[in-house]
Amino acid sequence: MENYLQFAETTVDADNTAEVSAKYNDGYLFTRKAKGNMYQTRSLRLKLAGFEFNSENRRVLRKFPVIEVRELSLPIVREDYDWKIHKMGKHFYEKKFGKGIFSAAKIKTLLTDKEKSNFNLLLRYSLPDGIAGYAIAYLISDVFHYAYPFYEFEKYPSNFGMAMMIRAILIAQKSGCSYAYLGSVRSDKDLYKLQFEGLEWFDGAAWQTSLEELKRTVRQTI
Repeated sequence: MENYLQFAETTVDADNTAEVSAKYNDGYLFTRKAKGNMYQTRSLRLKLAGFEFNSENRRVLRKFPVIEVRELSLPIVREDYDWKIHKMGKHFYEKKFGKGIFSAAKIKTLLTDKEKSNFNLLLRYSLPDGIAGYAIAYLISDVFHYAYPFYEFEKYPSNFGMAMMIRAILIAQKSGCSYAYLGSVRSDKDLYKLQFEGLEWFDGAAWQTSLEELKRTVRQTI
């Protein structure tokens, strides 16, 4: 079950990248609900032109200096799919958010079924001791959406998740994207995302840059 903060909902032609890009610019994000399904929300995005990491971002990266990130195109052929991926994802979302949030079957569908999934990229993160985590994402010429990350929950500290996001932003920047979309900001649990310079958030009508106003908005709606 997905607990969305939703201003509006629409269905687009998922193969029409110009239409999809325009909807992202209007505050919409792809969902895992159905092919082409998008919802307008308090979206958070990072402007990548001229973007540089701040001291806090660099501090996180120094904690994990040997992360290897491999980009895997979706869908994955079922014969090549590893069931350990959805096992890790289900366990992570259950431990962090509770049961019923993200099923193993839905994760597998997003990664292997092009007719039911909006996402086209899987990032695989490895450390010297093996595969540590994954992130389901969407990437086109000017849009990068970092959608569903998960990792070995008990094995690594919580700031490993931030290191994963930072590495993903590097991929978006190198790909020439205009923006990296970092999901939505629904509650104070999402405020950890506000660690970058150049963030914008969608208020239901327009993009805003005041993070203090965003924090006030979030706390007023709790």
